[in-house]
Amino acid sequence: MVNELGWLYLGGMTVLFFFWAYGIVSFVLDLKNTIVPKTRQYIRGRRRLKEEEEREKDREEREKQLY
Repeated sequence: MVNELGWLYLGGMTVLFFFWAYGIVSFVLDLKNTIVPKTRQYIRGRRRLKEEEEREKDREEREKQLY
């Protein structure tokens, strides 16, 4: 039979488990809703800058060839 201290221990561990699970779920949702989209946006921006730089180089090269 579980005495009062045992019940208190089980109750405390249950409460701590729910806070632990809530923390994990919050972290995963933060990753999904904040970090992943910002990372994708950063990668798109870098790719776009690289493409613009390449276009600019091509344009300058064509201008040099014309003159």
